[in-house]
Amino acid sequence: MWKKLYEVLSRLFALTQKVERHDKEIVGLQQELKDLTAVAQRLVYEIHRISERETHERDKMQLRLENQLLRFERRLEPAGKDDDND
Repeated sequence: MWKKLYEVLSRLFALTQKVERHDKEIVGLQQELKDLTAVAQRLVYEIHRISERETHERDKMQLRLENQLLRFERRLEPAGKDDDND
């Protein structure tokens, strides 16, 4: 009977230690999950910012090209007007 009681208490002690260790591991994993979630949110934000920046850069490039084309066309107009006067 004492032997069985000792075994039960021994198992109970071992299980208590495992539960405490698992509780600590769970706390650590929860913190890691929070950290990873924060990193993922920052990455999503940065990707969004990069996408917006690239869109703005494309728009600026398009406007520059249109501006250059208009300047080029303005330079060609007088030559076209001379041909009409002949």
